Amino acid sequence: MIDLHSHMLPGIDDGAQTISDTLAIAQNAVDNGVTHMMCTPHINYGTFNNSPSTIEPAFKEAVEAIHKANIPLNIAMACEMRICPEVINLVKQAKLPFIGQWENRSAVLLELPHSHIPPGAENLIKWLVQSNIQPIIPHPERNRDILANYSKAKWLKQQGCLFQVTAGAFVNRFSDKVMKTVWQLLEDELIDYVASDTHNVTRRPNDMQVAYNAVEQKYGRAVAQQLFVEVPQQITADVQWQ
Repeated sequence: MIDLHSHMLPGIDDGAQTISDTLAIAQNAVDNGVTHMMCTPHINYGTFNNSPSTIEPAFKEAVEAIHKANIPLNIAMACEMRICPEVINLVKQAKLPFIGQWENRSAVLLELPHSHIPPGAENLIKWLVQSNIQPIIPHPERNRDILANYSKAKWLKQQGCLFQVTAGAFVNRFSDKVMKTVWQLLEDELIDYVASDTHNVTRRPNDMQVAYNAVEQKYGRAVAQQLFVEVPQQITADVQWQ
């Protein structure tokens, strides 16, 4: 499987804090059927002020450590960008790390606050699409606006974004309400792919294999392959893995 959302780079966000944490996350991913993992540290101004200048050294350290430890995991570097007005400047300055391509557009993880869908989100999504950038909304099943009013998920999808849900949501990693919502999103064919959003090996481990099994059992192998393998492969067809 190809996992397009993880926080395994050491010391730059709320994921791995040390290189030992990074190696534990990498091994945990491999143990759960992942062969390729996208490193997507937060860029969230005021909390995690990351940029390519902070992400690249941490990524290089992770690559070297994983290779030295002989862990059979290929990784690449991108980000999880919190929605904010600065996104426009980052795009114009070519400083926004992308996870790959979707239908000839550069694809970016565009994170909403867990608490709500910010007013004007549709305007930024529209601007990104018009700028040949594909916004991907991670973990919509955990957004409180959507949990309170499911119709907002359909509205958000109609704005032109893709949905990436969290593997652990399918197996009640978060709450009954989140689990109910993610299965409803799948039933309504609103999910484009699944990723782990792993932060550590204890509270937020890699749930890709158990989630794959749950989806396969309920909807069949073809659906599981599409969500966990085929769409991630399509997005990362031109990515240079290390």
